[in-house]
Amino acid sequence: MGLEIGIGLLTLLMFGSLIFLLMLGLPLAFVTGGLGVVFLFLCGDMDMINILPSRIFPFMTDYQLSAIPLFIFMANVLERAGMIEQLFDVVYKILGGLKGGLATASIIASTILAAMVGVIGACEVTMGIIALPAMLKRGYDQKLACGSINAGGTLGILIPPSILAILFAVVAQQSVGELFIGAVIPGLILSGMFIAYVTIRCYINPKLGPPLPKEERISFKEKLLLLQGIIAPIMLIILVLGVIFAGVATPVEAAGIGTFGALFVCALSRKLTLLNIKQAAITTLKASAMVLWIMFGASIFVGFYIVNGGQEFVTAAMIGTGFGPYGILLITNILLIILGMFLDWVGILLLAVPIFVPMMVSLSWEGLWGLPGIGSGDVRLWFGVVYMVNMQISFLSPPFGYALYYLKSVAPPEISMGTIFKGVLPFMVLQAIGLFLTIAFPQLSLYLPRLVYG
Repeated sequence: MGLEIGIGLLTLLMFGSLIFLLMLGLPLAFVTGGLGVVFLFLCGDMDMINILPSRIFPFMTDYQLSAIPLFIFMANVLERAGMIEQLFDVVYKILGGLKGGLATASIIASTILAAMVGVIGACEVTMGIIALPAMLKRGYDQKLACGSINAGGTLGILIPPSILAILFAVVAQQSVGELFIGAVIPGLILSGMFIAYVTIRCYINPKLGPPLPKEERISFKEKLLLLQGIIAPIMLIILVLGVIFAGVATPVEAAGIGTFGALFVCALSRKLTLLNIKQAAITTLKASAMVLWIMFGASIFVGFYIVNGGQEFVTAAMIGTGFGPYGILLITNILLIILGMFLDWVGILLLAVPIFVPMMVSLSWEGLWGLPGIGSGDVRLWFGVVYMVNMQISFLSPPFGYALYYLKSVAPPEISMGTIFKGVLPFMVLQAIGLFLTIAFPQLSLYLPRLVYG
């Protein structure tokens, strides 16, 4: 029999140790897994030792998780096929004559890429290499240029096929297909808000984003000819998402179709070489292993905490604040944003979602200010989309927002970290507005899944 420790003290010890070790720079997967084993040994009993295999084995045999390496491989193949560069080139030549056209092009390209690859890192880095120098060369405001690339890149966490959506669905026992479809409207709304903000600011002050000189603009006929270069990847997006939305294939089967389609697109662009396939496979292996190791470690850590009454403790603490369901949701979102300042999205999901989702399901959601509420059967889906919109903010939130460092790693030396921080602030406000809309108008998340799945 282990040490007898109250749940309040156990919460302080477990999460205090977690924060301390992460601040020392230790990897999240080994910190969570190691702490979980240590607390199991110190405070658990023989029955609790069964947590180790019982938490890990379901992940190893979960069919839905096989979509993750397939979508990551698809993203890497398309990146090596030069699709990202080609896509931005087409969009910016079409929109370059508009004020703020290049910034708008980077957001539109990122939106299409989000639907093509679902991986933020690849989008942020490649757009930073291609779009940022193009904007700086033509006199764009540094903050606007950095902000538009960063904000556009984070759409990959929301617009399907999102890796985050797959993981959330597995952990929260929610349909991946429903979550994919539910995220479409909020994702497009956020993309539209980013574009509207950039366009309005540049038309008010053209110095922020001057249009391309007339000699660099192309005719309407040339614009139509340019579109031929992106027909194949656009058709791939329609195919992958179409078979999911039509209910013809599961997300895993759609990922397999997408992977085959990506190889076909790569062959069309004459980039299907053994070296490119090998590099894409190695990158996929590293990324998938990282995600799974974090899943194993965090599930042991959180599993031990829940078995000891952590779920009930958090729920009682939240309800004890005296706030209603929407007040509790506000506190939850603030906690997620704070976690996003210090942890990566996989760690936050595996630490927070198993605790927060049951609490959200247990509450009654009658709707804000007389607006339609949410039925008990739709709460997981709705909260999943709310969670993903929140995680977009975490990717931009200083001091450790991952998207900020992705861009800094490829930005010219004259772009300081301070400039990148300042550039994302207006877009974080827009993301917060998008988060509020997703909460206040649940039909934004629920309408399409009901239409498709009934």
